[in-house]
Amino acid sequence: MTEPQPERPKVPELSGVDLARQALVAAKEQARARGAAAQQRKQARRGGLRSGARADGRDPLPLGAAINRLITERGWETPAAVGGVMGRWPQLVGPEVAQHCEPQRYDEDARVLTVQCDSTAWATQLRLLAPQLVARLNQDLGHGSVKMIKVLGPGGPARRYGPLRAPGSRGPGDTYG
Repeated sequence: MTEPQPERPKVPELSGVDLARQALVAAKEQARARGAAAQQRKQARRGGLRSGARADGRDPLPLGAAINRLITERGWETPAAVGGVMGRWPQLVGPEVAQHCEPQRYDEDARVLTVQCDSTAWATQLRLLAPQLVARLNQDLGHGSVKMIKVLGPGGPARRYGPLRAPGSRGPGDTYG
């Protein structure tokens, strides 16, 4: 005894017009595939891709858009934002602090901003202001962009090398240490 087969939905028979449409679609797809392959062979013979009449990824971009695309592709968003902060330092900390303290570098891995001050008094003042400054920078750049501000005091005078130096002497740097 055979089991009854479930009824399949009946597929309507295609008429001449529908068959012609299907054949046309298939022919267009085949032609498109042959044309794309021929275009690739032609470009390979010419020595690579060339710009055509339509816009593509090789067309020139405005400078700002090209720089933004480069920053995004390379993952430089945070360092670029911190660089912008270094350019706007006087607006962020005020003109008086900016006159005596200058940002030097930003360590992206440790998220530490290093600031050089021109006197020990200003270095102490900036160390006291550091928590508020970190909060302001993170508000401007995004949470966690700067974890700490490393404040450096004034450096010693420039080292001079000349004939009147004792061998092994570090010069005036011996007293700044």
